[in-house]
Parts: sequence; structure tokens; C-alpha cells
Amino acid sequence: MASDTTSDIIKNEDTPRGFAFGLTAYFLWGFLPFYLKAVAHIPSLEVLAHRAIWSVPVAGIVLVALRRTADLKVALKTPRMLGMACLTAAIIMVNWGIYVWAVAAGRALDAALGYFINPLFSVFLAAVILKEKLAPAQLVAIGLVVVAVAILTIDAGGLPWVSIGLTVTWGFYALFRKTLPIGPNQGFFLEVLLISIPCLPYVVWLEATGQGHLLHSTGWDTFILAVAGLVTAVPLMVYANGAKLLTLSTIAIMQYIAPTMIFLIAVFAFHEPLSLVKLGAFVLIWAALAIYTWSMLRQVRGRSL
Repeated sequence: MASDTTSDIIKNEDTPRGFAFGLTAYFLWGFLPFYLKAVAHIPSLEVLAHRAIWSVPVAGIVLVALRRTADLKVALKTPRMLGMACLTAAIIMVNWGIYVWAVAAGRALDAALGYFINPLFSVFLAAVILKEKLAPAQLVAIGLVVVAVAILTIDAGGLPWVSIGLTVTWGFYALFRKTLPIGPNQGFFLEVLLISIPCLPYVVWLEATGQGHLLHSTGWDTFILAVAGLVTAVPLMVYANGAKLLTLSTIAIMQYIAPTMIFLIAVFAFHEPLSLVKLGAFVLIWAALAIYTWSMLRQVRGRSL
């Protein structure tokens, strides 16, 4: 795993190592619904708590191996950095909670939809908050997403809150995470450390009252909860290191791997119903992503000439 040292030379080019990291991370995220379905019988809040708690030792071991604990000490002593980490930790916790609940409730398709929309929502946030200028093609892509969400809202009689919730939380997490002046591995460790503060006493209370699944259930439940840290931390940290070795355009295209896998798993493995209306909404969003990707690649090619 790549180091977070300041001596790292980050070139604006793709490397085989970066591609391997990125592909591994997105495939791990793509298969995550199988894990979440395996813990679907456990309350979502308990699963969420274990994801945070067991991620702490995993991320900690990585930091020790990379010898990057000094950066963490600085972050803990800097009120502004600590406050921003609390904000990003809270947002990612909500994102995880929605996702865990969605898969358990048989709404993995809604989760896939949310992660398909997310890249375009990030473009929208950049335009509104960072005042970045949108290309005409990007405006068309965002317009298609708005139409798709409107169709789903009318069909369901209410907002597709799972999709929107995942889109909004991940979009703002990515936006605020950029302002956190700390390496990706250190930032992740700090976030799960903060999240585990309320989660640890909650899990202790569950086990003390006999409601927990770690010590008061089957050996299988104990195992799948104990590996929650690996399932959560590994893809995030692999991705964080791979992103430094890939161009932005490559990352933008590769990010469609996970929601595509989630979509296929929801339909063919979980057998979730795919109505014509929902399929139509997906087609609109896929068209929007194609337009957005084409526009982005043209911009990158233009800058390289």
C-alpha cells in the first residue's frame, strides 16, 4: 500500500499500480451488498456501530506500518482540523447507515441509483459552492438526472429518499473531505475513531443487556461482525492510495463500476423488482453519465493538446 509521505511524487498520469488499486477498491465496493445482506437480520444501527469500531484497529495498523501517526497527533491538537473531521465523520456515518438499511430492506436498486447520481451531484455542488463553471453538456446531464428523479418521485408518490440521501451525503462528504488537510489514511482513521466514541458504549450496552449479536448469537454472527472493519476499511484505504496514481478522468470512469455491480446484484442475485418506470429512470441517468463522461474526456484531451 502506498505511503502518505510528503515526498510522494504525484504525476497526472495513470500507472499500472494505481489502476490495480482502483480496480480492487471498486470491485470490493461492488461486492459489498453481499456482506450487507449477510448481516441483514441484525439491526442496522448495530451493524453500523461495528463497522466503525472494527475499522479503528485496521486503520491503526496501516498507519503504524506507514509510520504516519505523527500527522494524526497534529490533527488531534488542531481544533479546526478536529472540528472538520467531526463533520465528515458525522456525514459518512449517515451515508453508511442509509446504505446498510437499504440493502437489508431490499432496496439495493435505490442504493445503486444514488451512487450513479452522485458524480453529477458533485459537479452540481462544485458549480454552486465552489463557483465552477459548468459546460453545456454538464448542464444537460444534470437536467436528465432531475427529470429521472422527478419521474421516480411521481411514480412512488414521494421522493426516492434512499437514493437522494446516499447522493447528498456522499457528495457533501467528498466536498468537505477535500478541506481536511490530512492524508487519506490518517483522515479515515480519525473519522472512524470519532465515530466509535458513541458506538463503543452502545455496543457494550447491547451485549450487557443480551441484545447484541457479537457474543449472544451464533458463531457466524460473531465472525461477520468482527470482519466489519476489514470490509469497511480496506476498500477505502486501497482507493485512497490508488487515486494518487491515476488521472481524474480514469477515476471518474472507474467510479461507475461499483454502482453497476450493485445494480446487477440487486436484480439478478437479490431479485429486486425492476419496474419499467424505474428502468426508464436508470436509462436517463446512464445517458446523463455518458454525456458527462464524454464532456469531461473532451476537456481533458483539450488540455493535453
